[in-house]
Amino acid sequence: MSRDAPRHTDFGFRTVPETEKAGHVGAVFSSVAERYDLMNDLMSAGLHRVWKAFAVRICALRPGQRVLDVAGGTGDLARRLADEVMPAGTVVLSDINASMLVRGRDRLLDRGHNIPGVRCDAERLPFVSDYFDCVTIGFGLRNVTRKELALAEMFRVLRPGGRLVVLEFSRVSRPLRPLYDAYSFGVLPVLGRLVVGDAASYRYLAESIRVHPPQAELKSMIETAGFERVEYFNLTAGIAAVHRGFKLG
Repeated sequence: MSRDAPRHTDFGFRTVPETEKAGHVGAVFSSVAERYDLMNDLMSAGLHRVWKAFAVRICALRPGQRVLDVAGGTGDLARRLADEVMPAGTVVLSDINASMLVRGRDRLLDRGHNIPGVRCDAERLPFVSDYFDCVTIGFGLRNVTRKELALAEMFRVLRPGGRLVVLEFSRVSRPLRPLYDAYSFGVLPVLGRLVVGDAASYRYLAESIRVHPPQAELKSMIETAGFERVEYFNLTAGIAAVHRGFKLG
């Protein structure tokens, strides 16, 4: 292979050049942004709210702390974080996708939260080092092209003693996999077509979960980025999982 050959990565079950993945993912979320939150409720039967509440709880936040929500999309997690640290604290909502970020800003303003929104790439966070008490990313890491760079950036912007909390779809327990696969590849695209007018984006969602690192592998990646005391919690038989790690020293 030529030294100049482009590196490739996954986009669902497809393999694409790394330079193209962000564009493909961006098209997906621009398509679904308007009804993203409705679809979350429908496809998880509301369970995503329970998962997010758990993720916020293990952030162990205190009033006045500074929190960065990476790939925060429509602000659902950021709103919960704001309830924990504001008004004395700070929550920053960031996302690479303008459509999602605008919807998130509007939803947060409707709920009385004036939270800054920053459009940026998780692999190149435009924040100073050693600043935030907590960094969260909910259902966004699997869409990042180079996850190791994003994890390193999240480590960099955390202050010593700060923690990272990752909420993501994960590897479901083996007995449930046939039923889960039937739902993911049979029902989700149909829901996407009926509610959003876009079956392909929700087919990508199902595929992206399968190629995302399973729990133990993601734990190892977080440790490689420099985090310590890394642990994970399976939710709903592993349909989702929360990973937590600390920047010590």
